[in-house]
Amino acid sequence: MIEELLKVFKEKFGDEGDIRCYFAPGRVNLIGEHTDYNGGHVFPCALSMGNYGVARKRNDNIVRWFNVNYADNGVQEADITKLSPNDHGYWYDYQQGVVWAFGQMGHKVPCGYDMVMGGDMPAGSGLSASASIEELCAVIIKDLLEVDVDMVECAKIGQYSENKFNGMNCGIMDQFASAMGKKDHAIFLDTATLNFDYVPLNLKNEKIVITNSKVKHQLAGSAYNDRRNESERALKMLQKVVNINTLGDLTEDEFEKYKDAITDPVCLKRAKHAVYENQRTIKAVEALKNDDISAFG
Repeated sequence: MIEELLKVFKEKFGDEGDIRCYFAPGRVNLIGEHTDYNGGHVFPCALSMGNYGVARKRNDNIVRWFNVNYADNGVQEADITKLSPNDHGYWYDYQQGVVWAFGQMGHKVPCGYDMVMGGDMPAGSGLSASASIEELCAVIIKDLLEVDVDMVECAKIGQYSENKFNGMNCGIMDQFASAMGKKDHAIFLDTATLNFDYVPLNLKNEKIVITNSKVKHQLAGSAYNDRRNESERALKMLQKVVNINTLGDLTEDEFEKYKDAITDPVCLKRAKHAVYENQRTIKAVEALKNDDISAFG
């Protein structure tokens, strides 16, 4: 795909200057659903599929993006000093959001750049294409524009941009997996502290199968924000009777002891899932480390 992107880049923006190539993977989460925004554990791994980009630095404040997967959109252009949040959810809004978020988080973006990008993941299939776009943009700003941030910070910037620029209150798992993925490993991540371990995916004779159901998935505009709000309401009720910072702080037994503090039945369901799923994730990773594939699955 890089060869195709280079060809298109030269057609759109010319072939002079230092043109560099980048990649940011998509991800699957093996276990730990709806735990990342509840301070729990997740266990994602990066994919060989993702978004590719070729880019060149500019000497002004203009950014120009072209996506071969959405060629009909044409070249999108913006001034990095005039970006403002919106909830449209177009592919280029995720790019704009990251440029904006760098500045909001104290990392000045010194200039603009030209970029042609394209991906080999099915859109809306739950493989975190939006996070891949965000981390592609972040690594370009880090490397090409020489902004001094590490990859964990790039993940934080991606999450901040999606939360504050695009209006999607996601956790950090998707961005972290894209930014920090490692070949043949999954990431056991504590989302409350961002402490993490790389766990080898020694699956013996088993394989991970990713199936495209053809059902389109989009966080923006979905019930995702509602689910997070319900989880946060449950947490506030529990905090009246037990000293915790997140739902991930509770064991199953502790949850059962204090659950009557949650007076809304929907919030109770959300909290129970977060607590029990977090404990399932911890146990599953331990099983994998012990080569117990049956228990892991």
